Amino acid sequence: MMPHILANLPTDDSGGKSKVRVGFATYNRTVQFYNLKSSLVQPQMMVVSDTQDMFLPLLDGFLVDVEDSKSLVESLLQQIQEMFADTRETESCLGPAVQAGCEALKAAKCAGKVFVFHSSLATMEAPGQLKNREDRKLYNTDKEMTLYKPQTNFYSTLAEECVQHGVSVEMFLCPSSSAYLDVATLSTLASTTGGEIHRYPGFRAQVDGERFIQDVIHSVHRQTAYDAVMRVRCSTGLRATDFWGNMFMSNTTDIQLGSVDCDKAVAVEIKYDDKLGEENCSAYIQAALLYTTVGGQRRLRLHNLALNCTQQCPEVFRCAEMDTLMNIFCKKAIKKLHSTPFKSIRTHLLEQIVALLTCYRKNCAQPSSSGQLILPEVLKLLPLYVCSMLKCDAIRAQNDLGVDDKTWLMHLMQFMPLTISTAYLYPRILPLHNISPDSAEPPQRVRCYYEALSNDGAYLLENGIVMVLWISRSINPRWLTEVLGVHSLGEINTEVFHQLPVIENPMSKRVRNIVNSIRAERPHFMKLMVALQGQPSEAVFRRYLCEDTHIDGSSSYLDLLCYVHKEIRNQLTQ
Repeated sequence: MMPHILANLPTDDSGGKSKVRVGFATYNRTVQFYNLKSSLVQPQMMVVSDTQDMFLPLLDGFLVDVEDSKSLVESLLQQIQEMFADTRETESCLGPAVQAGCEALKAAKCAGKVFVFHSSLATMEAPGQLKNREDRKLYNTDKEMTLYKPQTNFYSTLAEECVQHGVSVEMFLCPSSSAYLDVATLSTLASTTGGEIHRYPGFRAQVDGERFIQDVIHSVHRQTAYDAVMRVRCSTGLRATDFWGNMFMSNTTDIQLGSVDCDKAVAVEIKYDDKLGEENCSAYIQAALLYTTVGGQRRLRLHNLALNCTQQCPEVFRCAEMDTLMNIFCKKAIKKLHSTPFKSIRTHLLEQIVALLTCYRKNCAQPSSSGQLILPEVLKLLPLYVCSMLKCDAIRAQNDLGVDDKTWLMHLMQFMPLTISTAYLYPRILPLHNISPDSAEPPQRVRCYYEALSNDGAYLLENGIVMVLWISRSINPRWLTEVLGVHSLGEINTEVFHQLPVIENPMSKRVRNIVNSIRAERPHFMKLMVALQGQPSEAVFRRYLCEDTHIDGSSSYLDLLCYVHKEIRNQLTQ
């Protein structure tokens, strides 16, 4: 994997040879640096054992051109596997290792990214030492929110230092079994610098290897800008007030990003707090991004937007954008989870939705009976998406998820673009049992509730993060044979299943093409899981059926719709 990645490092739009330089360090109780200077015969290891006062033992020879030091890099990658194959070290000094990566880029006077591959809680007595604080007794209590806050300021301070020098941190966490790593604390490294956390709980190379490799390749090769500063400017009467995303703000106007890539979104809330000007005027918004390309060029990108102004309330509702609205609602909820119980967030959100739809009914809708539920055309699905939001794992009340599971999803939600947040809130379910092998058209999706599924069907569910193949107990055995290469459901081991077998027949090829095309649409490679009707594995599938009553007892879509209607009627009669 690594030689392939290093042989195809990214270039800017001018093409030619990549100007990216790479360096390697490993860590356990000490941090090991590797000299890969092209004039050497073999790599040289330099060990720093004083983790309390981390320093870079070499500059010349640490960050190298891969082509110039190709034989040394290949030799090192092989040696690392052999040197640490039998290690019994259980402690690691993660904090000093990341410090060293930042210092290397700082000393080289260039922006860049630190890729961290980590698998255990950083319990060693060193800067950034962590302890296991996972406590399920705190779930659904007022103290639960403390689990989502960093347990030390070390990583936040380090992240801010990284941003100041144009450095971002990308972390690949591979804990054994369900080991606790304290994602709430570690995520500040990625969230503040513009990086990302990738997580593979219970990592097994056979099952998770393909996803891990594809994620690393995508992270290295995707379009990325470094050492970026962004500012949003507005015309008279408008003001940018709140910001969400993987970023750092040292003041109220400048968004600083160690890096920003094509899979990240920055959300900005703009407040209308003064007169916009004359009637029929326009409002203007500008987003300016100053950044460094992967080739080292400093550039400025401007986005200008002109919006028509109106004094008519119906026009505002007609131009509303539901996907954007839900994206902002989610990001606000994630931020509040650090200081507010879920019940309060849920109550406040429903009050907002009721007030919004009541405003439409009072000021925009045609007079009609209060017993009739009237919704704006572009927001007809708003109650459905709110219902889904309140059930999604990143936001809902904590009970069956581990703290790391939830905080990782909260981390992802912070920078989700619209395409992913929409899919995450309302998963796509595609029937696979009745498709034509010769057709190139995508299957017609079905709604996310159990009764919509055929008793003899097979369905593929995906939400941008997970992908599940659900198979009914009455599925046609011929479909099983053609697609999975088995004759009965009893032959499927759901614990190790992770990919479709390659079978030479039209149906197998058609199903594999559907799976691959969906994966190509998403920034994260989704491991394929299988859920069998009536078996324990089905619980994984059913938790994403957002229109049904949830396993934790939360309302179905129909129940929530009735509640919203009732509250609107109460508002109208007051």
